[in-house]
Amino acid sequence: MPIAGNRFCIVGGASLVGSATAGSLLDHGAAEVVLFDNSAFGSDAAVAHLKDHPRLKLVRGDVMRIADLLRATEGMAGVLQLAAYMTLSMDRDPWSGLDVNIRGVQNALEACRANKVGKVVFASSNATYGYGPGVAGELVESTPFHSQGAPPAAILYGASKIIGEQLCRDAYRKWGQDYVVLRYSTVYGERQHYRAANALYIIETLEKVRRGEPPEVFGDGSETKHFVYVGDLARANRMAFESPATDVAVNTSGPAPVTTLELVQLVTELAGGGPAPKFVGNEPGKVRLTSGGAFRIAHEAAYAAIGWKPEVDMKEGLRRLIAWRDSNEGKAA
Repeated sequence: MPIAGNRFCIVGGASLVGSATAGSLLDHGAAEVVLFDNSAFGSDAAVAHLKDHPRLKLVRGDVMRIADLLRATEGMAGVLQLAAYMTLSMDRDPWSGLDVNIRGVQNALEACRANKVGKVVFASSNATYGYGPGVAGELVESTPFHSQGAPPAAILYGASKIIGEQLCRDAYRKWGQDYVVLRYSTVYGERQHYRAANALYIIETLEKVRRGEPPEVFGDGSETKHFVYVGDLARANRMAFESPATDVAVNTSGPAPVTTLELVQLVTELAGGGPAPKFVGNEPGKVRLTSGGAFRIAHEAAYAAIGWKPEVDMKEGLRRLIAWRDSNEGKAA
């Protein structure tokens, strides 16, 4: 599906990933990009840099109202389904999270069927592999789901993404809806939001360093985390539309994993230095997403399917995020 000359709808578009993907689609000649959002989690600030673009349209709507989706997806060649509750919001309101992450996805797929949308790209997550000590080694697309010892909200989020993927498969099987599932790692970058626990950890660390306080490292600092820079992910979304791939789910992770201690050290260095980190235990009730061991989320299948691989490493991506926050006086989208 060529980008140039075609129309695209991004469901959950007033967001970090939505705004970056809209920019990529517009830069590659999309005839129109519709950002569909109810502003529950997205914000005008996330898309402020695009709002005057002549080929961008902002539409207020809710994935729980299929009539809204039917109007927004009419005449679209492709739909990117982003709208979701993430782990922290799932922790606060699991019922609404399950509604949006499951029924909302099915509503979007039904709207795509009614409007004969050519291709759907579904934003899944590496949470489909679960959390806890069972998550170790190379995580490839066939890795099973692990749940033992993990926070309930994290498991609910991961399970909801598994169901979302299966709804896409079901749509392909029943009515031939072409789709690509991208299993995102934790997204970070300019216009950073506060909705992902690991992305929030970056911001918390930066703010402590800037205040001259020692940043906190949980455990011994060896816990593995996986991030992907938002510009790389926007490119993956675009390439998923462009590629002939369909009925496939692939990982979209950054170039390499990073430990908690490495992350804190990078943020401290890029912020101009600061106190040595303080090693602390886990806070009761705080959602912390860690593997319990070393693991790598492999992204080779994404290259085989859609020709994508990450380009921005963690240090460069953090440099860009910190520069953006400094230029915006610390205001996050």
